[in-house]
Amino acid sequence: MTTTEAVDLFSFDTRRHRVVEWQAPVAKAASGMSGLETMCAIRDGILPPPPMARLIGFEMRIAEAGRIVMELDPDESLENTIGLLHGATAAALLDTAMGCAIATMQPAGQTSVTLDLKLTYLRPLSVRSGRVSAEGKVVKLGRQTSYAEGFVRDGAGNLAVHATATFTMIGAEKAK
Repeated sequence: MTTTEAVDLFSFDTRRHRVVEWQAPVAKAASGMSGLETMCAIRDGILPPPPMARLIGFEMRIAEAGRIVMELDPDESLENTIGLLHGATAAALLDTAMGCAIATMQPAGQTSVTLDLKLTYLRPLSVRSGRVSAEGKVVKLGRQTSYAEGFVRDGAGNLAVHATATFTMIGAEKAK
């Protein structure tokens, strides 16, 4: 690459802009709601999505007990240096989808945080992959620790990333 070509990469014509707007996090507004009520309210636009969802650009499409589906229309702002979606994009989608799936099973006053997250990347994703979906499913809901599984699929339905995660339960004990 010549010096002239490198300078052209920084020219005004090649610049892209992305403005991210968000509302204050919903923790206070959702404090009396169960996890499923909160997730349905976010899905239905009654509560705003978390700031991270706005930053990356994903939206909750399905919220039901033990299962969440997020969708993302990928754009070049999420690409890495080789023109593929950065792996952190799938990680954020899956961590969110699996954590929200766990939340759908929790009563008001209880929450969870990710203890570990393991991803296996099976095929690359790019802007050309079409709408990406991330599904999180509860595998086992426990009193202290819960487990979830997640899947990212490209626009054609091909499995691109598989994940498992462990969550630590925080707050009110699960109703017996």
